[in-house]
Amino acid sequence: MLYRGPCDSKFSINPGKTPTHLRHLCNDAEGNGPSGICLSYLLSGYIPYIKRGSVHPHPILQRKLEETPEVSIIDQDLEYLSEGLEGRSQSPVALLFDTLLRPDTDFGGTAESVLTWWHKTNRAIPHLVLGRNPPGGAWHFIEGSMITLSQGEWMGLPDLQLKDWMRKKRRGLRNNRATAEDIAQYYQHYVAKKGLQKNFICGTVVTSVRKVSPDVNSSYAQQDSEGNSDSFWDFPEKEKEDDQIASGNLFQVDGFIKNINGGQQPFSIYAENVVLATGTYDSPTNLGVNGENLPFVHHKLSALEEAVKNKKVSMTSDPVLIVGAGLTAADAILFAHHCNIPVIHAFRRRVNDPGLIFNQLPKMMYPEYHKVHQMMKEQSVACPGPYECYISLPEHHVLSFREDKKCVFQDKSGHQKIFNISMAFVLIGSNPNLSFLPNNGIDLAIDNEQPVNSKRNPIDIDPFTYQCVQEKGLYAVGPLAGDNFVRFVQGGALAVASSLLKKANKNPP
Repeated sequence: MLYRGPCDSKFSINPGKTPTHLRHLCNDAEGNGPSGICLSYLLSGYIPYIKRGSVHPHPILQRKLEETPEVSIIDQDLEYLSEGLEGRSQSPVALLFDTLLRPDTDFGGTAESVLTWWHKTNRAIPHLVLGRNPPGGAWHFIEGSMITLSQGEWMGLPDLQLKDWMRKKRRGLRNNRATAEDIAQYYQHYVAKKGLQKNFICGTVVTSVRKVSPDVNSSYAQQDSEGNSDSFWDFPEKEKEDDQIASGNLFQVDGFIKNINGGQQPFSIYAENVVLATGTYDSPTNLGVNGENLPFVHHKLSALEEAVKNKKVSMTSDPVLIVGAGLTAADAILFAHHCNIPVIHAFRRRVNDPGLIFNQLPKMMYPEYHKVHQMMKEQSVACPGPYECYISLPEHHVLSFREDKKCVFQDKSGHQKIFNISMAFVLIGSNPNLSFLPNNGIDLAIDNEQPVNSKRNPIDIDPFTYQCVQEKGLYAVGPLAGDNFVRFVQGGALAVASSLLKKANKNPP
């Protein structure tokens, strides 16, 4: 998601290639997900302070909070506040924001947030969140009955607890977890409840983000100064615009807006700052084997749901092949098992590999995933077990797919096996689609010789501002920065908002 962060000057999206000016921009390639929603909330003038009389259970953090209680968290030294915090994230600011919102949640506590939110319109930074889909991002593409991996309360956003929203909807958490449908609806409700709709422009696709030269900036500035009536907003503050154009410190962002008739309207925007928040849902990972492009081979769980809905597979079909040993593959197995669809499940790891996600999840909290793990262990092709319509192929590699719907495997001993299948679903992860950036964003990564990957090679950022080390004015949040859980992506939003407010000098204390 590209974010056009704070704007001190005029911004508009116009039909055609008419360029426009914007101080900061945020765009979402796959949907307006929780990173963008949280950042929009903070940039809309919602400022976090410590509640008067609250006591945080972390004694060192509590002492730090008592030093300047009248100063908002967003204006304090985030590095100082987060020093010494430990938890399930590698990001110090993510840990800080999470522990302020949920003080002792990792220890089973129920202490309320120590934050209170003040809406200060004079500190709001005009911005847009660009996305292809409704607010909620990839959550709108997940089968609605799927259960979240994280506890439901960890999926909530600032100042509107998920459990309170679900109580009003007369819904309940299942095993302390919510369904994907609940989460998608909650995020849409959050945007409406907090009055953020004006910041969200859905149906937009960004095709290019690049730095531009002062000469180009000046010529476009002249065009824009001639007048533009098709603006979302007109911003009165223009003091720094000429200086920014002259310095060349602007990004040109190109793309198009999809209209209700299926047409496309191109746009071109200038932004002083851009925040990337695309997540990793865009580009499923391929095996790279022969036949993987055949029409019966798919790379998204939604394709299995669609096949069942359209009766392309049934209990009498040849088995569907599911490749992978992560939670998406497990979700596919659970879905197929529920629909009585026979499954062949192939994966490269050993079933007792400590790196396997199932070996890291508490059994009491995730019984359905441990059921899948049990099937993987007990129902291998070499050792028939009690589970019908399921065969496990541990430590097997797919060698090729054939046009006659046969799949060739190789086991750990080098022996080959061939199985008839009806469809194949390669669910081995996904990568961000950063094709709109020069060199696909590789130059921004920690290892700038390898593609960006949320787990192995995220974008190299300053840990306290989330600004890209290799490109000033460009920020990255969420999985692109290595934060893969909703509860922790919010810390990245806090870091970005703090940095942009300092840049904009919006009435600091």
